[in-house]
Amino acid sequence: MNESWLFAELERVAGPLTPLQRILLGTDGSVTRILELATGAPVTITTLLQTVESAGPEVAEILAVPLGQEVNHRIVELKNTRTGETLIYAESYTPLSRLSPSFREDLMRADTPIGRILEQHQLETRREIVKMSAGQRPAPVAASFGLSGKPRFLSRQYRIIHQEHPLIHIEEIFPAALFSGETRVVIDAPSRLHLGLLDMNGALGRVDGGIGLALDDPRIVISARRSDTFLAEGGDADARERVLAAASAVSGSLNLPGAAEFTIQAQFPGHAGLGRGTQLALSAACALCRLYGQDWTARDLARMTGRGGTSGIGTAAFGAGGFILDGGHSFGARLDKTAFLPSSASPGVRPPEVILRRDFPEAWKILLVIPDIAPGASGGAERDLFSRYCPVPLEEVRELCHLAMVSLLPGLAEEDLDLFGSAINRMQELGFKKVENQLQPSLVADLMEAMRDAGAAGAGLSSFGPAVYAIGEGRMQDVESAARETIPSLGGDRVLLTRARNSGAVVTVA
Repeated sequence: MNESWLFAELERVAGPLTPLQRILLGTDGSVTRILELATGAPVTITTLLQTVESAGPEVAEILAVPLGQEVNHRIVELKNTRTGETLIYAESYTPLSRLSPSFREDLMRADTPIGRILEQHQLETRREIVKMSAGQRPAPVAASFGLSGKPRFLSRQYRIIHQEHPLIHIEEIFPAALFSGETRVVIDAPSRLHLGLLDMNGALGRVDGGIGLALDDPRIVISARRSDTFLAEGGDADARERVLAAASAVSGSLNLPGAAEFTIQAQFPGHAGLGRGTQLALSAACALCRLYGQDWTARDLARMTGRGGTSGIGTAAFGAGGFILDGGHSFGARLDKTAFLPSSASPGVRPPEVILRRDFPEAWKILLVIPDIAPGASGGAERDLFSRYCPVPLEEVRELCHLAMVSLLPGLAEEDLDLFGSAINRMQELGFKKVENQLQPSLVADLMEAMRDAGAAGAGLSSFGPAVYAIGEGRMQDVESAARETIPSLGGDRVLLTRARNSGAVVTVA
């Protein structure tokens, strides 16, 4: 079919296309390679579906095969490795009868681009574009891009021809707003473990003092583009509300000339002890500022969005990642804080200064387990807990500080996993962390004990939970098995082997 006519018909419906959109829709080369050149980042494949099925009437016709013949049906996402953003949603059909055994074996392997398979087998092929279109798509397609509502998509269908027969039929789909030439900002922000608060007694005129570290996964990924009004899509309702609240606060503080449309492309559970609220707020604030040519520090953004009033771990994790110790706040009349309060109830309190930031050892792994139980305390309930249980005993604060200075920090500096882990274990029994643990169901203590018995150097509760972590080396299969035996109902998305992120949020302007 004449490509000039296809483009003319598409632009009649969709409006003018950008050069990159025209290249993606009209190329006879590797789409993966084009995306890598356009984004400056590697592109990976995530397979959503791979199955062998009988060709129905429509598939049989486009592949020129008999009705009922076996075809490989595959759906994949092409993703920006650096940001996690989905760039292309692709669906393909391949008649197995036209494949050599080695080609078939490579095709059935998940997460390999078809273009690379063709290159490896050195097949002489050509691409025949069948159709280009613009319009809405079913919800699963929109969900792949983190979109909701009724976004418009661009797509093309083409056949790869080998020896004058269709070898593969492919449809590639992407949002019309993607590659549109508009400035977009993408923020990839870490989650964090909150290991504990050192001083919730205040006898020396200071309180709080957080210890924690940034995690590479799970993460928050948010993209933004300029708009006349604030809008948010993707994610859940709570996440969208937090994004819009943060953006509105920053816009009001800086008197920015416009608004933004945000898309939440990746998130993790809220009120799980992983710092989602702070990362959502700072990501939205950072994206909005970058869209309008402003560059503020993480502490500045936290101050504008009301974060960091108790612990500074989330703010520092966003800014620089790694292992973090903050200095807390002055405590008393006319000082930073006059009462024991969580960050959510301390909106006017400045984020604490970072006393120590250090890379976390690359060899140390973290097994993250999120039991499917009631979420951690938040809002008014969290405020009540601070009021009820603070101040904690001074002797426990002293032991916590002693542990930090002679076990936790030296263990980190010397990469002595056993020393570091023993400090983590003891911290669960002291100060405000003891309170947080006592408020958990008994299975949380059982889970930590089981993971230690299975070989974890240390295990603890992150913030108010329910996220529990274990620190060790290697793949930690025995520790994961112990966790699943302790809580048989754990779903696959509730257990994650991750590592620390020794850098802060990644900001991409495209």
